[in-house]
Amino acid sequence: MRTLRYIGRLLGEFFEFAWQNKAWWIIPIVLVLLLLTVFIVTGSSVAPFIYTLF
Repeated sequence: MRTLRYIGRLLGEFFEFAWQNKAWWIIPIVLVLLLLTVFIVTGSSVAPFIYTLF
């Protein structure tokens, strides 16, 4: 649970940085990296269950 709090704080700092410095290009990069992270984590946890079906 503590890790989620740190991740939320880190994301908040990224968005605050983009807002203050008008660096709007950083927001899509952060979102794509988060999406890739979610795909990798869920894909690695689901893979063993898929192998047992075949």
